[in-house]
Amino acid sequence: MPRPYDLPSLGDLSCFEAAARNLSFKAASSELNVTPAAVSHRIKALEQELGQSLFNRHYRGVELTEAGALLFVSLQRGFETISDTVARIRNRQDRVGVSIAATTAMSGLWLTPRLAAFWKAHPGVAISQIVQDSGTAQGVDLSIHYGDPAREGDETRLLFRDRILALGTEQFAESHRIATLDDMVEVPLIHTQSGLNAWTEWPDWFQALGRPPPTGPGFFLNNYLISLQAAEDHIGAVLGWEGLLGGYLGSGRLIQLVPDAMPSPHAFYLRIHGGASANARLFADWLAELG
Repeated sequence: MPRPYDLPSLGDLSCFEAAARNLSFKAASSELNVTPAAVSHRIKALEQELGQSLFNRHYRGVELTEAGALLFVSLQRGFETISDTVARIRNRQDRVGVSIAATTAMSGLWLTPRLAAFWKAHPGVAISQIVQDSGTAQGVDLSIHYGDPAREGDETRLLFRDRILALGTEQFAESHRIATLDDMVEVPLIHTQSGLNAWTEWPDWFQALGRPPPTGPGFFLNNYLISLQAAEDHIGAVLGWEGLLGGYLGSGRLIQLVPDAMPSPHAFYLRIHGGASANARLFADWLAELG
């Protein structure tokens, strides 16, 4: 009976992946708890089966050949998919629950306020939020991102895309005499540098509005909620997504400093990870319709 997949030994492939990732047979042997000779033997067997050299061996180490690099990239993608699926299976308590990853800001400002309405309509579906500000979301059904959904390999749902405003307190606006866009160039600005979501930054904002980069003092933070708190403390101006910060604007905690606004270059979107349950898709569609 023919094999369904045209693959070499999975043990050889796993050994090659470890050696390619570390660019070291010795490091791979330590990771796999085998001898360096065993690693070398498995890779030689793989090279013989493929009819291609996968490594260039040098006195001080090894480097991937073109064929080796091609195989390594393919294996990484496959192993990442398998790892994600295994993590989801391990972490899933039941099939009726839904797990969703989002940054602290997205969870607090947008997602959590909407959960009560979902539970009212679907009381039998449990939602687990995974707050994650850096790294790649793994072992979840859904995750929220800011960027280009076309770059995702998985299915996506558009959540919203709106305007980006310059925000601050009324006291900050008065103390720095801010009335027009030109008044913003030299005032203190709060910059958010997050690992998971590449926020649109002040230089992008000024450029989109036809102005040179800002020259005022900068305060750099790695959490958007802390950036908002700093703005509330009158430390500087912060960029804000109109749809994300309706509560701040409605309550007057922050105000729009100038009438100018930049159309958001990216959207907030939902990624549906492979193997997501029917309830996860139900929740995804509900969020997308809510926008």
